[in-house]
Amino acid sequence: MSESAARVKRLSRLLSVAIAVLVFLGDQATKVMVESSIPEHAVIPILPHFFNLTHIKNAGAAFGLFSDSPAPWKTALLIVVSAALLVTVVGIVWRSRHLHWETSVGLALILGGALSNLFDRIRLGRVVDFLDFYFRGYHWPFFNLADSAIVVGAGLLVFQVIFSASSKE
Repeated sequence: MSESAARVKRLSRLLSVAIAVLVFLGDQATKVMVESSIPEHAVIPILPHFFNLTHIKNAGAAFGLFSDSPAPWKTALLIVVSAALLVTVVGIVWRSRHLHWETSVGLALILGGALSNLFDRIRLGRVVDFLDFYFRGYHWPFFNLADSAIVVGAGLLVFQVIFSASSKE
């Protein structure tokens, strides 16, 4: 590998780490603000009939999946699955010689969001959700910034896969 290629790879990794750290810190900061300023289950309308801030403790997976499950092993399973996915993402980023920017940023967003939610799950056994979007009779499940970063990151990966496949044809 040439010196300039090695430099680009180091910068790409550094950018990925910076994005992941910013997502982690931003998510942790917003959760602390929500927990300290919004009572649990309180609703603060921001855009009437569309968006509220609230304070929900989610013992389930992203977007409240499995939150009602009484299974005693649920938290342990979510921790193990999250940790395995994090190891996979770190391995992909570390071993890849060259990643498209969409892939690199997407993986960094997923890494930061998953790490933040995993940190909460290990420390507290749950995560704090506070973003509440709805329209008429449809109510999107509560979520947080980490969940948003994971979804945007996955979207960037899908975007990269779709457009890299179409450019090869």
